[in-house]
Amino acid sequence: MKTIDKILSVGIDIGTTTTQLVFSRITLENMAGFASVPRIVIIDKEVIYRSKIYFTPLVSHNEIDYEGILSIVDAEYKAARIVKSDLSTGAVIITGETSRKDNANIVLRMLSGYAGEFVVATAGPDLEAVLAAKGAGVQTLSKDLKSTIANLDIGGGTTNIAVFRHGQLVDTTCADIGGRLIQVNKGKISYIAPKIKWLADQIGIRITEGETVNAVSLQSVTKAMTEVLRSILRCEKNNKLADYMLTVDGLKLLSPIDAITFSGGVADLIYEPDQGKSSPFAFGDIGETLGAAIRNSGFYKEYRVLKPMETIRATVIGAGIHTMELSGSTIEYTDKTLPVQNVPIIKLTLDDELMVEGSYPYIADAVAKKLNWYKIDNDYQTAALSLKGVQNPSYKQIQILCAALCEGLKEYITSGKPVIIVVEKDMAKALGQAMRIYLGNQCRVICIDSVSVENGDYIDIGTPLAHGRVVPVVIKTLALNV
Repeated sequence: MKTIDKILSVGIDIGTTTTQLVFSRITLENMAGFASVPRIVIIDKEVIYRSKIYFTPLVSHNEIDYEGILSIVDAEYKAARIVKSDLSTGAVIITGETSRKDNANIVLRMLSGYAGEFVVATAGPDLEAVLAAKGAGVQTLSKDLKSTIANLDIGGGTTNIAVFRHGQLVDTTCADIGGRLIQVNKGKISYIAPKIKWLADQIGIRITEGETVNAVSLQSVTKAMTEVLRSILRCEKNNKLADYMLTVDGLKLLSPIDAITFSGGVADLIYEPDQGKSSPFAFGDIGETLGAAIRNSGFYKEYRVLKPMETIRATVIGAGIHTMELSGSTIEYTDKTLPVQNVPIIKLTLDDELMVEGSYPYIADAVAKKLNWYKIDNDYQTAALSLKGVQNPSYKQIQILCAALCEGLKEYITSGKPVIIVVEKDMAKALGQAMRIYLGNQCRVICIDSVSVENGDYIDIGTPLAHGRVVPVVIKTLALNV
């Protein structure tokens, strides 16, 4: 075994309340024996620099101060003594309410160069939930305790929930519950998020912007927010309040939750209640009041409550360390084709891949038909074909599969877009080489393996690492396409 590469990664998290960065070092090693096909894996991920935690600069409730964000990022790069060219991978994550700002896409494009050539720019709540839980250490905690643990990442605008059972992801969801959804300035309510105004109305509490703060009323609202979260964890059906506050589908769990953890900015106000300073609204929002409502709720009676390794930094650490995985070591790609980002997945079914009497009679039609999903004004978008493939295929099987795929790709190839094939079985190099020979110079080919994806996923494939033997891959569901 031999360490063959050490690469730098950055995570940039622009949240509803806070903005922060981490820089991490990722170590790659070849785990294969001498004279074997390389099997390169990530053996170590280490955070080497943590930025200060900044309040996210906003021009208004609807617009991010992108110059303020850029100033923060530049300052922290200098403090870390890292330049953009040092980075191989990274993630720019705009989360919660901030992802819905009018200029969120502009900010993502502006920052893309700060995360190396391979950048994840996303606001998908499912990915956020997973990154926060991994960054908090909950996946490892669930595995070590052999338990089902739900992590609630409660930020300024949303609560992202990820459930792990024995270290395996079970489900995710997201609700519009957060500490900045009611804001307070000089003793008066300066902002109420529409969903929170609706929730207050449902429980008979009348609050309006501009009125003097009534602590009892806001305590009632945050208690209702807490009960919504408890209802979501119980997987309650037809709960009017929970259904409205969810931003995606609710949890579908087959076994009960053993324990819960909290991360995000509000987590510190749950675990360390003395941060409210002179008043419960000292931070200009309901974060302290929400933290108290959770701390005094039935959560602590219903579940075992654990404190994770990270709280307020969980998402940014997850973004900097846990976004990247590696494809298999038998890959094939045309030079100067990578990286590619935000490529939608088209998954073939097992029926599509059925081999009958030594041929694949269904693949060509299935490929041609499904590629039309991404044809707009007679022009194709770049898309990636996903298939299970064959374990230990023969040369003849590779050639037959190659011909069938290329037949289905015939019209797509004329668009000039790269052909991207994602295979679950370890056969990408042989299949990719066969396709490059079959297609000649008609198009560029990227073929990777050991990756499992679904329809609706997007994939990023980064610049090759380890002397071109592996590529970094991220599979994600996007709420924002950039």
